[in-house]
Amino acid sequence: MHNFKEFQEEKLKIALKYLQDSSPFYQRLFQKYNIDIREIKTLVDLQQIPFTEKRDLQHHNEDFFCVPKEKIVDYITTSGTLSDPVTFAMTEADLERLAYNEQISFECAGAKKGDIFQLMTTLDKRFMAGLAYFLGIRKLGASIIRVGNGIAELQWDTIQRIKPNTAIVVPSFILKLIKYAEDNGIDYQNSSIKKLVCIGENLREQDFSLNLLGQSIKEKWDVELYSTYASTEMATTFTECEFGCGGHHHPELIICELIDETGKVVPEGETGELTITTLGVEGMPLLRFRTGDLAKFHYEPCKCGRTTMRISPIIGRLNQMIKYKGTTLYPPAIFDVLDNVPYLENYLVEVTDNECGNDDIMIKVGLREDPGFDVIKDLKDRFRARIRVAPEIEICTVTHIKTVSTPEISRKPIKIIDKRRKYSV
Repeated sequence: MHNFKEFQEEKLKIALKYLQDSSPFYQRLFQKYNIDIREIKTLVDLQQIPFTEKRDLQHHNEDFFCVPKEKIVDYITTSGTLSDPVTFAMTEADLERLAYNEQISFECAGAKKGDIFQLMTTLDKRFMAGLAYFLGIRKLGASIIRVGNGIAELQWDTIQRIKPNTAIVVPSFILKLIKYAEDNGIDYQNSSIKKLVCIGENLREQDFSLNLLGQSIKEKWDVELYSTYASTEMATTFTECEFGCGGHHHPELIICELIDETGKVVPEGETGELTITTLGVEGMPLLRFRTGDLAKFHYEPCKCGRTTMRISPIIGRLNQMIKYKGTTLYPPAIFDVLDNVPYLENYLVEVTDNECGNDDIMIKVGLREDPGFDVIKDLKDRFRARIRVAPEIEICTVTHIKTVSTPEISRKPIKIIDKRRKYSV
């Protein structure tokens, strides 16, 4: 953001004026806190404005709409796996902005006109991501094959028939693609796929080296891996370039802050909760929205030549922090261990709190096959090696876990169930 400060401050003035004129929610907020938007001239001044939180979107959803209903061309909802889903209204201009965002994000990952993308994520179920990819690939001048999520057999049939060079996919599904190829004699090493744009799960550690999941994919399949980070609320994507040193910021689309537990902006180089202000959104813009995601910003110029800020891999969600046996954990670290165990078909992490106010973790696992040794001991050893502590483990049937983790109405598999009283509504 360093080089783009003045540019963003001009964009911010336009965004504030638009909210003042068009947003019932922010009109009330400005009035309640006696905020004169003409006095918000710099990015630092932005700190005078209170935060917008997820519960504001839930309790006053339609008050965030800035356009009449007849101007809305697409309705989207957040997945709502942890709480009530929120509806987002998008205008024609918002879809155009979304397409631009994905076009420049894919270009960051080295994509170009003439590429063929296989979309291994859903375009339906009120999901923003699949639609964003579809629009962005079109704008890029590339081709799209809309296969949707899951079904390894159909994915490989499509790859062999149409020969795409890039796939957009959730990383843990890549291991299932590899397993299916190995079991069915498919020469995946020499397939047309050369690049995987990964969504929804971390591939890297904080030092940008590949995590266990990333390593296990790369060891099996020597393809280019690109991490991305995005959310419906941001309507913006952070995508890695070929050097894999964090997701590049698009300063024309979003203002980013990192805040500490007291709501203060953290010093440069420190971890904080990502808070965003959208730029150029017409239907439902957001001002200082707390994402709940913990990250770091990196400002040194990238080897690719871009000078925009880069965001680290997401450390975890603030409300999912787990204190276990004196260690602070976030679910992505647990998932990374489990996603890399070859004999596991599926799993579910349950977090509870006990009478002493501490957190307990129970991991239920479904086995792909019996490995012929003590599974619980092996898993506990893997956890101790990676995160220093070993949770409780219970072996269940694959079907039982599948019933809980992939309910019909959910777009994403549920990997964690948080039963702690402090987070119950």
